[in-house]
Amino acid sequence: MRFPSSLPCPLDFRYSFPAKDRRKRRSFHAGTVDAPNLENPFPSQFTPWNKGKLVGQKAPLRLSDIWSIRVRLQLAGRARDLALFNLAIDSKLRGCDLVSLRLRDVSHGSAIARRATVLQRKTGRPVQFELTELTRSAIAEWSRQAQLRPASYLFFGQGDGHLSTRQYARIVASWVTAVGLDRHSYGTHSMRRTKASLIYRRTKNLRAV
Repeated sequence: MRFPSSLPCPLDFRYSFPAKDRRKRRSFHAGTVDAPNLENPFPSQFTPWNKGKLVGQKAPLRLSDIWSIRVRLQLAGRARDLALFNLAIDSKLRGCDLVSLRLRDVSHGSAIARRATVLQRKTGRPVQFELTELTRSAIAEWSRQAQLRPASYLFFGQGDGHLSTRQYARIVASWVTAVGLDRHSYGTHSMRRTKASLIYRRTKNLRAV
């Protein structure tokens, strides 16, 4: 079958690509254009997300660091941060469980409880923890200043919600930076590991943790 000379053949690549693209194709086959690098298919501006960052488990706080942060928060009169810091260490809760605590979760009537039980969001299992005298007094002072009700979030955020985990992470970073620690080496998981590491150093018994 022959096509009229005035109509292009649909199988003729000379007419299927614009003139500029045809020149590129000819120069590529002639060797004037570099072939793609199959060994490194990623562009040169690609940067790994963890380049220059410390990844893995965050280090727990030492006892001296704990007291340094506590004293700074007490001198600054930051009742909320002091209650958040003490409760984070005593409870060993994940950040998502810690920020969503309500006053009724850690109190019996008008008194702060010595022990509390919280249902973990990730595992669905209950976990029990003990509140020290420092933590109970810090929570009581913060609830008095903020005029919290039993159903109120302990650490409220904007609107009717609670403090977000991202805000909590920024607060932890400000604590460790204030005492001269590297903010990249510590995080919210450091708060969870701190009490367990202190108990293990004292007893050398994993079951006690």
